[in-house]
Amino acid sequence: MFDNLSERIERSFKLLKGEGRITEINVAETVKDIRKALLEADVNYKTAKAFTDSVKEKALGQQVLTAVRPGQLLVKITHDELATLMGGDTAEINLKGNPAIVLLSGLQGSGKTTFAGKLANYLKTKKSKKVLLVACDVYRPAAIEQLKVLGTQIGVEVFAEEAELNPVRKAQRAIDHARMYGYDVVIVDTAGRLAVDEQMMQEIAAIKKAIEPSETLFVVDSMTGQDAVNTAKEFNDRIDFDGVVLTKLDGDTRGGAALSIRSVVEKPIKFISTGEKMEAIDLFHPARMADRILGMGDVVSLVERAQEQFDEEEARRITKKLAKNQFDFNDFLSQLKQVKKMGNIKDLMGMIPGMGKALKDIDISDDAFKPIEAIIGSMTPAERSNPALLNGSRKNRIAKGSGTSIVEVNRFLKQFEQMSKMMRMMTQRQFKPLKKRH
Repeated sequence: MFDNLSERIERSFKLLKGEGRITEINVAETVKDIRKALLEADVNYKTAKAFTDSVKEKALGQQVLTAVRPGQLLVKITHDELATLMGGDTAEINLKGNPAIVLLSGLQGSGKTTFAGKLANYLKTKKSKKVLLVACDVYRPAAIEQLKVLGTQIGVEVFAEEAELNPVRKAQRAIDHARMYGYDVVIVDTAGRLAVDEQMMQEIAAIKKAIEPSETLFVVDSMTGQDAVNTAKEFNDRIDFDGVVLTKLDGDTRGGAALSIRSVVEKPIKFISTGEKMEAIDLFHPARMADRILGMGDVVSLVERAQEQFDEEEARRITKKLAKNQFDFNDFLSQLKQVKKMGNIKDLMGMIPGMGKALKDIDISDDAFKPIEAIIGSMTPAERSNPALLNGSRKNRIAKGSGTSIVEVNRFLKQFEQMSKMMRMMTQRQFKPLKKRH
């Protein structure tokens, strides 16, 4: 995400490297290069020009402190302007109403139905809401089936009523159902088209008028660049939506939609979505996204994701086992599952400052842990609980059973041993001062 843009902007800042002060000439050159980088990232021309003009104006009006180099100052100004361009403050979803009604709109293929499932899961797990999903795409049977599958996966009811072919009536009946059975939130997934057409616009407008949602979201595929921005404008002109959802941000996106859409439609980006996992959804934080674009990582989001998957009771149990040198393969597998729940591995590593650029050309698959899981899965219950049992013949059996080689098994066992030792040392350091007091 934003890899090429980040690289280009970083290169632009190097034009100021070694400069003792900010001048109109060196800033103009840097800003011109940043504008080119934005245009290459498919950012709207007017948006790119207004942005770089603002950066230049603010840079020339600044006095450079002795402790701050011109390049550092321009990075700070660019960061703040990027955050402002993308909305400034984080915009929360509006859940007023009994039930609150969220209407999803967008083109076919934008990831709307998948996002419906992710949003339902987000509201259920993080906001403790009782959620009802409504399948109002009456033209594409696969969309109804997909929503049913997602609903089953996350434990959320799906109101389908496939015999009802009028999307307005179906939406109204779903809301009556939600009120009757005490649902907090109703998420209405509507039909998309391959392109904007009059029938589609009339239909979505009629649904909105009939159900009066507390929140109308426009879901857009971020990989479509300026087309996404143009489509957003057309939808906003007709249905006046409340916010934007950017999907597929883990794909080969140049970032143009994320940077342009806020200034063009004047509506906040509320959520970003990556991958197919139901947990892969985040509130959109403009300042954090600016950090990532400028290669600064996003440690705050990384910590938040870790905390969401953190089980306090499990952590206490693991800590006790580590202190007694009893950490085994069952414990390791449990920790691995928690890490996987946090989302796409490459995306997570990209949140660490400096890692985004290092990982640019490296493909890290979410299947990277599968050989390890296969190795542990090929062990007997006794072997998982007692790593010391693993002799040569057992390792050979495990290698054959897991479809790996004896070299891979030995490598994993060595890594497991090193990791256990390191975690044990950290645990001992953590509790050493407490022992001294007693």
